Amino acid sequence: MVVNAAAGKGNTSSNDVVLWKNSYSVGIPLVDAQHKELINLTNKLYRSCMKGREHSKEVFMGVIRGAVEYVGYHFSTEEKIMERVNYPGFTAHKKEHTDFVREVLRAVDDLNKDTTYNPLAFVHYLKDWILTHIAVSDTAMGQYLLNLKRQGSLQTMTMKVKQVTQTGESGEGQKRLVLQ
Repeated sequence: MVVNAAAGKGNTSSNDVVLWKNSYSVGIPLVDAQHKELINLTNKLYRSCMKGREHSKEVFMGVIRGAVEYVGYHFSTEEKIMERVNYPGFTAHKKEHTDFVREVLRAVDDLNKDTTYNPLAFVHYLKDWILTHIAVSDTAMGQYLLNLKRQGSLQTMTMKVKQVTQTGESGEGQKRLVLQ
């Protein structure tokens, strides 16, 4: 599950800690695109750590603010999807999201308070959590949706989602949820 981009190919540099693989796809293009962005943010945090402690803390704090907002956006998207289809694993999945956000906020607080806090350890936690969550929980959600589609119980959904960019810009828009 742990992926080192130095051994990978494609759209990442040897300065990345994780590389997107098509095997991570959950079959929902909107969710997959958001997962790719979470991996991109993880790599930005990693690269900031590789530039030294002071640079790391300054950049880390800037990127983590954007990441926290983006994680909220992503989790909201997943939770809306799960609610719309009455996903049976919704409560447990949402709890994973809540626990993760709590851990991220604790890490940011620790970094602000403690000069010995290691941001690189947090980056590895983030990478491992994202990949594990995609592989287990999000894949199960994707399979549930694909099964509904195969049974003819799921039509293409149009969802109103908030668009959030890395710079924190946001806006409302319609997205069609299409399953692969």
